[in-house]
Amino acid sequence: MKNKEIDLDQEPHIVEEQINELIAYCKDTKKINDNNISDGWHTFDELYEIRKAYNVALFNLLRRLGNQDVHKSKRHFDGEECFGGGWFIVVAILPDGQISNHYKLEDWDLFKIPETYKALYEFDGHNTRDVINRLKNI
Repeated sequence: MKNKEIDLDQEPHIVEEQINELIAYCKDTKKINDNNISDGWHTFDELYEIRKAYNVALFNLLRRLGNQDVHKSKRHFDGEECFGGGWFIVVAILPDGQISNHYKLEDWDLFKIPETYKALYEFDGHNTRDVINRLKNI
C-alpha cells in the first residue's frame, strides 16, 4: 500500500473506505498513532476520553440511584480475563437491555460500582446502535 492515493472522484462511501483502509494500514505498520487523528474538532483520543467520562458519570449515577444491575469485572461471563488481562468490563442492565464497555485497568477506580469475580450476564449481542437506542430510552 506504499504511496496509496485516495481517489476523491469516487462516490463518498468509496472514498471513506479508502481512507479507512489507509488509516488501518498506517496504524498496523506503526506509521501513525490513530488516536491523534482528528475530525477537525477532536482527536480520537479526546473522543474516547469524553466517552469514558460520560460512562463513568452514568454508571456511578445509576449505582447511586439504586440500580443493582451495575457492576465491573476483570473477567467476562465465561470467566476469561478481558482481552487476556489488563482490561475490565463495566455492565449495566437498562430497561431496554444491556450496555457494556471495556476499559484499561488504570481506569478501574473511576467506576465506583460493585466488583464481581466475572461479569454477571452473558453478552446479549448488543451493538453500537443498540446501546445508543437503549441509552436514549432511559
